[in-house]
Parts: sequence; structure tokens; C-alpha cells
Amino acid sequence: MSKEIIVMIIGALPVLELRWAIPQALFWKMPLFKAFWLAVAGNIIPVVPALFLLEPISNNLRKFKLFERFFDWFFEHTKKKANLLQKYEALGLVLFVAVPIPGTGAWTGALAASLFKIKFRYAFPAIVAGILIAGIIVLSFCSMGIFTIQAIGK
Repeated sequence: MSKEIIVMIIGALPVLELRWAIPQALFWKMPLFKAFWLAVAGNIIPVVPALFLLEPISNNLRKFKLFERFFDWFFEHTKKKANLLQKYEALGLVLFVAVPIPGTGAWTGALAASLFKIKFRYAFPAIVAGILIAGIIVLSFCSMGIFTIQAIGK
């Protein structure tokens, strides 16, 4: 499997998302913009299915005790972090997804959009905008680290 595909897969995975995909791509010495766009594309791929399927899948899986506990915890965890989202809806969703820290990102943003009944036509562009902003932040920090290491090495 090519490194490009792996970067996109990492970008699509919950928790890891582009926060891990961009540094991994840069570790493999991919050009900055290639790393950025592959990670962003990978992160965007699951958003549409997540927006449409998270709620029905979680409702069906809740019939099993183990999954019920997991989804209760996950929904409560998301609700605690989503005060911004409740107040500002789509703009809050952009900011919620854009901050590249654990517990935020496209997957959690899609879950939050589902929980707070944000319509797809607002949720999808908001999540994509958040992904782009998060990607720029992660790429900036990684670039600063690379340039600092190179400067120290000279």
C-alpha cells in the first residue's frame, strides 16, 4: 500500500484524524502541501457517512449493554465539550472541529451535529471548514518544528 493511501487512511480514522496523518506524512518526507491535502481529504471522506449513519447505527447498537455504556459515555463526553456548539451552532461546529486537541475533530463534530440536530447543509460545510483550519494549525506547528530542528542541526 502506498504511503499516500496510508496517510489518507490515518486521516479518516477516528481519534487519529489529520492530527496524526500530517506528522506521519512529514515524517515520510512528503512535501508540505501534499501531506496537508492527503490528510484533509482522508479526514473529509468519512464525514458524509458519519453525519447520516452515526445516529441510526448507535441507536441499533444501544440494544447491547456494552455498546449502550460506550455510547452513553461518548455522547456525554461530546456534550460536555460542545457548549460552544450549542451557542453558535454551525459557527461553533467550525471552531469545535478546528481546534486540533483530543476529543475534537471531524468524527466528534459529526456526532455533535447529530446530537444537536444541525442540518446536513450547515453541518457538512462547517465540519469541512473546521478540518481545513485544523489542518493549517497542525501543518504550521509541524513546519515550525521541522524548521527549528533543521536550524539547530546547522
